[in-house]
Amino acid sequence: MDHDRSNFRSPFLRPLSHNLAASAASSDGSTASSPKSTQKTLKGIIAGGITGGLEICITFPTEYVKTQLQLDERAGIAKRYKGPIDCVQVTVRDYGVRGLYRGLSVLVYGSIPKSAVRFGSFEEFKKRSVDANGNLPANKRLLCGLGAGISEAIFAVTPMETIKVKFINDQTSPNPKYRGFFHGVREIVRHQGLRGTYQGLTPTILKQGSNQAIRFFVMETLKNWYRGGDSSKSVPVFVVGGFGAIAGAASVFGNTPIDVIKTRLQGLDAHKYKNTLDCAIKIFKHEGPKAFYKGTVPRLSRVCLDVAITFMIYDSFMEFFNKIWKTE
Repeated sequence: MDHDRSNFRSPFLRPLSHNLAASAASSDGSTASSPKSTQKTLKGIIAGGITGGLEICITFPTEYVKTQLQLDERAGIAKRYKGPIDCVQVTVRDYGVRGLYRGLSVLVYGSIPKSAVRFGSFEEFKKRSVDANGNLPANKRLLCGLGAGISEAIFAVTPMETIKVKFINDQTSPNPKYRGFFHGVREIVRHQGLRGTYQGLTPTILKQGSNQAIRFFVMETLKNWYRGGDSSKSVPVFVVGGFGAIAGAASVFGNTPIDVIKTRLQGLDAHKYKNTLDCAIKIFKHEGPKAFYKGTVPRLSRVCLDVAITFMIYDSFMEFFNKIWKTE
């Protein structure tokens, strides 16, 4: 059980909210609170929700393999998997192809609100931070992405990820006890309370905050470079996909150690760790520094594909909405 949940209302969040609020005034002195401005955020929420549902159905098997490899500890126990390919082979052999989709229902239920919160909050922060030409300054790109990541971590990702990891971890236990999504959630809440769905909140905030800060910063920077400073210029969908893959790779190399810690704190063996710092120390002590990059290869392939597909779908829907739903 992660005792860092007290950071839910940490002072860490106050400077962020203060800075975002400080950027609320647009270049003409308005507060970006008109009905059309609100509709722009709503478009982001709807497009983000659709994007999340479609994306996870495409990329889930790589998420499953990544999680299994991160849970496959070396300390005192023989490794179950030799690598990503072996993990797929063992899973298909023992559980069939459907085994690669164990826990999918959790992410389907969670990805829609997660993506909606992520893109909706980013659009909200972005519209309050653009300059007179509609461009987002470099420091604001980072800040808006950070705000989007923290928002999704608190409101969607932490409970979803905790349940997902427990479901995947449960499958490889000697006596699986979860019979489905609703049964599993009911059992987790019955035995651990709602706190049981918020294990690993601190590393999840760190992970999602840094994830989206890196991804949106890279994405907006590359788009701005392609447009040559003209915010009205359209970026082709496949170019968006390429930029998304680059942004995804940057986030993987930047925060995989946080992802490993988060996964351990959300697994069925989370009781072994007192908190985030204790988990990091024990991993380093018993498994070495390389353990912080377990699952990097499958995560890299998943995230690059994930982020590329996500931005392609999102931008396509936003372009479609902008044609039929005018907010400018």
